[in-house]
Amino acid sequence: MDYVVLVIVAVALLVFMKFFVTVKQGTLAVITVFGKYRRMMKPGLNMKIPFIESIYSRVSTQNRSTELTFQATTQDQANVFFKAMLLYAVVDSDEETIKNVAFKFVDDKNFMQALIRTIEGTIRAYVATRKQSEVLSLRNEIVTEVKKHIDEILKSWGYHLIDLQLNDITFDEEIMKSMARVVASSNLKAAAENEGQALLITKTKGAEAEGNAIKISAQAEKEAAQLRGQGVASFRSEVAKGMAEAAKEMHDASLDSTFLLFSMWTEAIKHFGETGKGNVIFLDGSTDGMKRTMQQMMSMASDLKEQP
Repeated sequence: MDYVVLVIVAVALLVFMKFFVTVKQGTLAVITVFGKYRRMMKPGLNMKIPFIESIYSRVSTQNRSTELTFQATTQDQANVFFKAMLLYAVVDSDEETIKNVAFKFVDDKNFMQALIRTIEGTIRAYVATRKQSEVLSLRNEIVTEVKKHIDEILKSWGYHLIDLQLNDITFDEEIMKSMARVVASSNLKAAAENEGQALLITKTKGAEAEGNAIKISAQAEKEAAQLRGQGVASFRSEVAKGMAEAAKEMHDASLDSTFLLFSMWTEAIKHFGETGKGNVIFLDGSTDGMKRTMQQMMSMASDLKEQP
C-alpha cells in the first residue's frame, strides 16, 4: 500500500511540474495547441497546460552571426572571391514577428540557406555590372546595395540585417599577379617622376647659383676696371699737374723748357736701370745720338707751345 502511495505522489508531482516551463533570457518560446499557434512565453518561469500545450520552438532574440564564402563574376569575366561576416537578429519581440520567425521556415537550417543564397545572389548581380578594376573600391557600395535589397525580404521573415562585413575580396592567381605588376610599374613610374623632378630642381638651383656667381664676378670685375681706370686717370692728371707746375717754375726762372724734358728723359733711363731686373736696354750714347735726341725733344716742346 505504501508503495502505491509513493507512486501516486511521484506521478502527481511529475504532472504538477509539467505545469511550469522555464524560458531562458534572450529567448521566447512559441506554444501550440494540437499543432496550432496559441501564444508565446517570455523569459522566466511560465505555466502551460500539460499534454495539451506544447513548445513548438524557442526563438532567440539575441544577435547571431555567420560567415559566408562565395564567388562572383565581374562584367569583364574576372572571378572574384568574397569572404563575409553576416550579423542579424529578430526584428522585435512582437507576436506577429515571432510567428513569422517560428513558422516561415521548417528549421534554422532552411532559414540560413535562404538567407545566404539571397545575399550571395544580390552581391553577384551587383558585381556582374562592374569591372574588375572597380570591385576593390566598391566595398561600401556593395554592402549598401545588399542592405537595400535584403532588408524588406528579411523583415517579412521576422529578421533584420544589422551588419554585413566584406572581410576579404580576392581574384584568381593570374589576376592578382598582373595587379601586382601594375602596382609595381606605377610605383616605378612615380619614383622616376619624383627623381626627375628632384634632378630638375637640383639643376635649376645649380644654374641659378652659377648665374648669380657670374653676375657677381662680372659686377666685381666692372667695379675693379672702373677703379683701375679712375686710378690711371688720377695718375695722368697728377702727372699733368706736376709737369705744368714744373714748366711754370722754369718759365718763371727764365729757363728753357727743353731742360725739363731732358731731365725727365734721364730720370726715365735711371729708373729703367734700377728696376729693369736684368733686362737689356740699348741706348745710343754717342754725341750724335745725344744731339738727335735733344733735337727731337726740342721739336716736341715747340709743338706743345704752338698748341692752344
